Amino acid sequence: MLVFSKQPMILQVSVFTMLTPFKISRHRVPKLKTSNSNLLKFLEMPYSIIPDIFINNFKEGCYMERKYQVVIIGAGHAGCEASLVCARMGLKTLVLTLNVDSIARMPCNPAIGGIAKGQMVREIDAIGGEMGQITDRAGLQFKMLNSSRGPAVWSPRAQCDKELYSVLMSKSLQNQSDLEILQSEATSLIVKNGKVCGVKILTGETINADAVVVTTGTFLNGAIHLGKMHFDGGRFNERPASYLSISLAKDCGLKLGRFKTTTTPRINTLSIDYSKMTEQLGDEKPKPFSHFTEIKQWRATLKQLPCWLTYTNTCTHKIVEDNLGLSSINIGEVNSKSPRYCPAIEEKIERYPEKTSHHIFVEPEGYNTNEVYLNGLYTGLPFDLQQKMINSIAGLEDAKVIRYGYAIEYDYSSPLQIKKSLETKTVENLFLGGQINGTTGYEEAASQGFVAGVNAGLKVLGKAPLILGRNESYVGILIDDITTKGVDEPYRMFTSRAEYRLSIRNDNADLRLMDIGRSIGLISDKAYEKFELYRNTLADVYENNTDNLPTDKELSPWSFERINEEIFIHKKYEGYIEIQDRMANKMKKNEDRKIPEDFDYSKVDSFSSETKQRLMEVRPQTIGQASRIHAVKPSDIAILTIYLEKRKREESKKL
Repeated sequence: MLVFSKQPMILQVSVFTMLTPFKISRHRVPKLKTSNSNLLKFLEMPYSIIPDIFINNFKEGCYMERKYQVVIIGAGHAGCEASLVCARMGLKTLVLTLNVDSIARMPCNPAIGGIAKGQMVREIDAIGGEMGQITDRAGLQFKMLNSSRGPAVWSPRAQCDKELYSVLMSKSLQNQSDLEILQSEATSLIVKNGKVCGVKILTGETINADAVVVTTGTFLNGAIHLGKMHFDGGRFNERPASYLSISLAKDCGLKLGRFKTTTTPRINTLSIDYSKMTEQLGDEKPKPFSHFTEIKQWRATLKQLPCWLTYTNTCTHKIVEDNLGLSSINIGEVNSKSPRYCPAIEEKIERYPEKTSHHIFVEPEGYNTNEVYLNGLYTGLPFDLQQKMINSIAGLEDAKVIRYGYAIEYDYSSPLQIKKSLETKTVENLFLGGQINGTTGYEEAASQGFVAGVNAGLKVLGKAPLILGRNESYVGILIDDITTKGVDEPYRMFTSRAEYRLSIRNDNADLRLMDIGRSIGLISDKAYEKFELYRNTLADVYENNTDNLPTDKELSPWSFERINEEIFIHKKYEGYIEIQDRMANKMKKNEDRKIPEDFDYSKVDSFSSETKQRLMEVRPQTIGQASRIHAVKPSDIAILTIYLEKRKREESKKL
């Protein structure tokens, strides 16, 4: 485990629980301006009726003042990365979560990585993030996807023990110095003179902050749908963040929309006939996600579990087709967009009527549980129909459901309202990361959470933001895509989105990005010394300078296995990469050319009304970003360049 701080790791937890039975920590307990009898009545209330009563009757709230440099709202995959990175930058950080027992939960598929997603996890790890290290410790099967194709699209994926992943990430937060955890709900943001300066929580208490990062996931005004039933919830049996949406719209001027997603049923492994399925094994020589994992020791102790493959059939499809009107996907109650590339089984059957079967991957959820996940069977059907549908599938004829699938709808903020730093354009020092920006997936969320956390920290420290380019990383592509093009459905990353994918592979994430992590202060001296030894040795072997090479033990956690693979891949693509690099350098001049924030596009008469509208909506930061906006033509970019030159000359004359 990489050590990021020489300071002793101290657990600083302050809890004000809103769940029954109520227990309030004696550590930093805020005093309420109310009588003891009223407080006792409040503590006896079920949580579902607390918010309105609390806000109506305890508006004055708590009088103890708290002050942090950064406050993170939410402790999912985005919130965990954001909070850890801020604390590791030496900033006094608070993470607010509705439930401390739900930190880094995996409510959907308990897997990390996948096509392009695996590249992002390795990039986060190279800069100093946490997801890769936790995945290596909690993974129960590791597989390199696309291994039959070229190395440019090889993508690591790991099936995880979902409880262990959550426990390990939670412990990482608890052990991190300069980081405190508070169980409560953020009800509003405090904005003064165009800057966020604090958060108000459900108790009525105000928490002052220099910067705030919002990472609310599916909890923002969340609603769960089960067939024709629907009720409030951020996840099943977990309450939503009910008040923050109002503040984001009213106090911060953000436009919110609604997206949805679905989950799959979980069934008991003892009720499955695996003889009717195809076994899916992990790699014989698995590769870890983290660059800091000692690979030989890790492989020696890793116990991989198999996954299994089965299929839907015509009987399954008929059950779904006959009951589409009962699904929450189609009855009109969930009227928002769902992920195109992770659809419900109802949507797949509707979209592809010619298909007689669809893949269902049966995946274990952990070493110490009988629950298995039916990947590919996302659904919003009522419970009884889910049971019939499952029992129609080969190997699942007698399957017993432990948890049923459901649909969830939630608020998101259009990412056209944020800069590439993930700071909002409407309110200074307010950053958004994860599903609130209209994305889907743990990896996309963690990537944004990491960048939002870094940039919140840099803003507080008075330093320039971290902006990753499209030619540097998949994380940079993700952020550029959503902030430039916006989203009309939940965004998911693919290798096909990367025009420089020959250069930004999963194998060279450290060579591309570790210097950046070091410059921010997220890579320790010891780790960076090992990385430099690896990089120098790689150069020596590539140039056949084989005298005085270090041993594998001296290179560890890097290795000669890694060096040989890196050289093989580089030589395979060397000619293509040179051509790609020349193209990238040619485009870089315009790509990095800044556009003043106050540039008035409405005064450019040569622009069409649509072009003006798009440019004013996105407010691109560079010419390169402007060129990728939907409906902006090459001729528009030429005109914009001329106007910028004209403005530059006019300003130089004034000087």
